[in-house]
Amino acid sequence: MGTNKVFGAFGECLAAEYLSENGYKVLERNFCCRFGEIDIIAAHEETIVFIEVKTRSSEKFGMPSEAVSLTKQNRMVKTALYYMQKNKLLDYMCRFDVLEIIVDEDNIKRINLIKDAFQYSGKHGY
Repeated sequence: MGTNKVFGAFGECLAAEYLSENGYKVLERNFCCRFGEIDIIAAHEETIVFIEVKTRSSEKFGMPSEAVSLTKQNRMVKTALYYMQKNKLLDYMCRFDVLEIIVDEDNIKRINLIKDAFQYSGKHGY
């Protein structure tokens, strides 16, 4: 399929489509700030959802979600807090999801949304 960036972008497009079809409103894609990057930010019911998309061509080296390290989680939390403060969304609940996509060539083999994949437990909660 090409480079990792192209493959990842393909996965993020699939993820955005999947989320929209399942009642999510995509607010931002590839939100970046000095703290890090979040693939997709969406609203689902009354919750702001920060989503890491992991796309793989197989499960040969484990599940895609296993690649979301504690360091990545910490960066996502800092980025999410910045996003919520910047957009005056601090009164909303939020959660952190991971969306796993397994594709074979250009065919989707499986999409798995892991809700509450990890949690933020307060200042320096890691």
